[in-house]
Amino acid sequence: MTELSKNSHLQKATQEKLERFNRIRGKEVKPGEFWDLVVITAVDEDQRSAYEVQIREKCDRKELPIGITYHVFADPPGYKIGNGGSTLHSLQVLSDQYGENLSRFRIILIHAGGFSQRLPNSSALGKIFTALPLGEPLYQMLELKLAMYVDFPSHMKPGVLVTCADDIELYSVSDSIVFDKPGFTALAHPSPLSIGTTHGVFVLEPAEDSEIRDVEYRTCFQFLHKPSIERMRKSGAVCRKADEDVVYTDSTYYVDYGSVLTLLSLFRDIRPLRCEIDAYGDFLQGLGPGATVEYTNDTANVTKTESSLVGIRKKIFHCLKGTPLNVILLNESKFYHLGTTEEYLFHFTVDPCLRAELGILPATFSVCQLEASEEHTACVMHSVLHPCASVSAGTVVEYSRLEAKVTIGTRAIVSGCWIGTELSVPSETLMHSLSTTLDGKTVFVTVAFGIRDDLKKRVSGPADVNKLELFGATLEECVSRWALCAEDVRFSGDMCNLWNCCLFPVCKDMKSSFAATLEMVWAAHGKGKVSLPRSTRLSLQEILQNKDLEQMLGFRKELYEEIVANK
Repeated sequence: MTELSKNSHLQKATQEKLERFNRIRGKEVKPGEFWDLVVITAVDEDQRSAYEVQIREKCDRKELPIGITYHVFADPPGYKIGNGGSTLHSLQVLSDQYGENLSRFRIILIHAGGFSQRLPNSSALGKIFTALPLGEPLYQMLELKLAMYVDFPSHMKPGVLVTCADDIELYSVSDSIVFDKPGFTALAHPSPLSIGTTHGVFVLEPAEDSEIRDVEYRTCFQFLHKPSIERMRKSGAVCRKADEDVVYTDSTYYVDYGSVLTLLSLFRDIRPLRCEIDAYGDFLQGLGPGATVEYTNDTANVTKTESSLVGIRKKIFHCLKGTPLNVILLNESKFYHLGTTEEYLFHFTVDPCLRAELGILPATFSVCQLEASEEHTACVMHSVLHPCASVSAGTVVEYSRLEAKVTIGTRAIVSGCWIGTELSVPSETLMHSLSTTLDGKTVFVTVAFGIRDDLKKRVSGPADVNKLELFGATLEECVSRWALCAEDVRFSGDMCNLWNCCLFPVCKDMKSSFAATLEMVWAAHGKGKVSLPRSTRLSLQEILQNKDLEQMLGFRKELYEEIVANK
């Protein structure tokens, strides 16, 4: 099948799923028609509370199916436990709440914990609520996840579908996908070998026949987690498809109720967790007849290795050993990741495939008049733009108000901002306005970073600020352009990185906040001068710690009402 033909198949199949979901969006669903429970994980109680507020508002606005239960479960306080730990904790909470009734439920579990440090405009309200340029009212990632799996519950035995909040799987099948086998059942996508090095890869048992269909039900001999190309070839993971070498990579998987009980038994044995467990690498590598215990000692892909990790992995392996790993090959499918600024800009403004497959529009649920040249490459969502405002190619504007003669450069991200008349945002810049509480009062702070800046890169201490990069310059150079010296740089939290760097001035209103930070950005680029206050400057980490959710959602609501009034 040619790429063009595949895209048209995916486009048609995707539109059918969206239409099916739109028919139940805001409607009461019947038992068996949809998921019995939708579970979303959160990193802590503060994030859980923020997610619950947004879900309630979405239900009130009829953006989600109603008549089902939406749960948000926060990880326990203390140690980071990873998405595998979140899975086990969520299953335990469900078991405590529903008991044996859990054996009747079809559940979707969406991992949405974390602070989205590689896509900061999703950090305050959560990556599961990332806006997408489609739908009236606007879709967010939560709706798209539910829409893409809208057919699954009616062809699934009771159990749990595990998925993540920052990826999109599109697929075309001639018949329904069925989840009815014991053990784990994973969806698999044909991918280049280079993609396999950053994902999970399935080593398949031999097929009963050689015919390639759009859906194939296979069993997995061994699961490899982020393997080298050499290991893929040696393990027999590489398949020949349309004269190309491909591997089948992971995305979403289903756990039947019997295996849920096994995981609950495991959790009782290993809790409380004091290390990060991966729901993919640590669970799936223990499955299939080819699984060996060696992987439990491999900590190459672990950000922080706790002393208990290897022992916990060995317990997981021995608990799950012998559990079947079934694989559903989706031969007409695509996997998109939206976890970084680069991926976000590319897929929303450049990539013709995703735009066609999802039916992405240049302006969605907005009041704006894009120039013809902007239409195919800019992306405006849930925003109000003055007719004289200009948005350049490759740029995303979301949840914002742009006044007259505002210009936004190329490959920029503007989120949650109120931009005053005649202001100009440089290219390759992310600007995001937030409200936070300081000394008992609501204040506004606008953060800004370069699109390519690494917010997670850490240095040993404040003396090494010259090793951090911001807007294409060293942080030390930027600080001097703001009439500060290196000694004035403060870091919040326990890490010295851009995420924790206290740079951004505090203001009493949104417009002045944006203008103040914009001056900083231009000065960092060597254009104009600015003198930052030596006191009260906040980091993004501090802002989020005390964020004023009500204020931020209130601004979105004002935009919503104005957009609806203009329809």
